[in-house]
Amino acid sequence: MIRRAKKKLDPEKMAEIVAKARGYQKGRGKGYREQALKLFPHVCARCAKEFEGAAMRELTVHHKDHNHDNNPPDGSNWELLCVYCHDDEHQDAVQREGSGNTGLGTAEPTLGFNAFEGLKGILGDSEDQGRSAKE
Repeated sequence: MIRRAKKKLDPEKMAEIVAKARGYQKGRGKGYREQALKLFPHVCARCAKEFEGAAMRELTVHHKDHNHDNNPPDGSNWELLCVYCHDDEHQDAVQREGSGNTGLGTAEPTLGFNAFEGLKGILGDSEDQGRSAKE
């Protein structure tokens, strides 16, 4: 296997790139976060936990359509979720995306991949053979 020599990035250049990226992310996030905190009560929309003081950092803004650039001034694309419910929301979305299932109207959460799919058919055949051998 041939490996290319990795070019070392200039530490100053790397620090500049990281600083720009963090500044952009912080500026974008601060704008809609501040607006959402003014518009909505400081309560998680999913678990109904209330937040105040230092705990406010655990309250996040979730974009309902998952588009972080869709930030209408009326907040119609946002909901406030605690960090735990926000993580859960995105995990559910990843699972639905993997299965091709929208998750709408389903009673049970589904995984995108079933490792045991078809196992019942395989075991059913071998169970029948096992019963025949015992009889």
